[in-house]
Amino acid sequence: MKLHEYQAKEILRKHGVNAPEGKVVEAADQIGAAYDALGAPAIVAVKSQIHAGGRGKGTLYDGEDPNSAKVVQEGGVKIAKSKDEAVTYGSNMIGNYLNTIQTGGKAKQVLKVYLEKGTNIQKEFYLSILLDRAIQKPIIMVSTEGGMDIEEVAEKSPEKILKVAIEAGLGLQPWQARQILFNLGVPKETMKQGTAFLKKLWDAYIAEDANMLEVNPLVLNSDNELIALDCKMAIDDNALYRHPESAAMHDKTEEDPLEVKAAEFNLNYVKLDGNVGCMVNGAGLAMATMDIVKIAGSEPANFLDVGGGANAQTVANGFRIILGDPNVKSIFVNIFGGIVKCDRVANGIVEAAKEVKIGVPLIVRLQGTNAVEARQILKDSGLTITVAETLQDGADRVREAMAKA
Repeated sequence: MKLHEYQAKEILRKHGVNAPEGKVVEAADQIGAAYDALGAPAIVAVKSQIHAGGRGKGTLYDGEDPNSAKVVQEGGVKIAKSKDEAVTYGSNMIGNYLNTIQTGGKAKQVLKVYLEKGTNIQKEFYLSILLDRAIQKPIIMVSTEGGMDIEEVAEKSPEKILKVAIEAGLGLQPWQARQILFNLGVPKETMKQGTAFLKKLWDAYIAEDANMLEVNPLVLNSDNELIALDCKMAIDDNALYRHPESAAMHDKTEEDPLEVKAAEFNLNYVKLDGNVGCMVNGAGLAMATMDIVKIAGSEPANFLDVGGGANAQTVANGFRIILGDPNVKSIFVNIFGGIVKCDRVANGIVEAAKEVKIGVPLIVRLQGTNAVEARQILKDSGLTITVAETLQDGADRVREAMAKA
């Protein structure tokens, strides 16, 4: 589960991490009061709150399609030197749509703005804590190239990235913290505060069951203190039961509505950009199904894994989710009857097809236990269902359906 910057910093401050004071607002008429509540600072950062990076270099539009919408403001993060500037920048952000290099060509609506006291920046760094699956350990990754995309640094200047592996049972050791600080080249006056700062960041990462904690930029201020000037944090979904306060921070407006609905049905669904809806049981088979759809010349509209216990209600909910995407022109159901028998799935498909108005070509391929009986159930249903026997046969039927669409 991703968090907004203001939420991540709230958690960091709870763990004693040095981060600037800020106020979040949800309406333009709240900006002035928030500015005053911060003590009317000489400089305030006004930051759009969306789940995407590159906000400062992004562009705000009055609609979600950058190709047709009107530009409202350049930059989703602005530095204001007065209350009037803060109100102007913030008003241009709230309710409008921010397009960045990470929003996939479709701008995201800004519903919250974060006002933060300015910081006298002496130097910027990059820092993140995440799991390195190759070595099966968490690592702290740092670079002197703060404020830049770490992918760009890795491509152009990999020698400027330091990775320090941490033994999870021991935690960050003082000597490792000093190694990181020496590598960043901070002044000796920063060593004591910096060591404590890194230890608190590590404690926050572990205590909150985070998948990722990124501070970019991590800055050295004019007092030679390290400050988390920006922060991204993602919490492990499987650990949210231990963190009800973090679970309450979940912002569903940042997610695709169909993915939110699918989660309510306990379906594993990810929306894609294609036009063939896919309903499959098992993640591996789902990936193979999407591959065969592409090989057949079409594009998958989604990843949808209905799991091992597919029944009439599960299938009906799957159809509803798939058909919620207006781009879907046909549906390919590909089920392997291992845990669940194919004839049971076939009966579920027939019942679901009667319950949900599908309205697009439906191709079904069932293989496994009782597959022959299942195919006969589908053929005898009286419904318009194209029955396939093999995966290639299913892909061919999908190609034929899309050619007529």
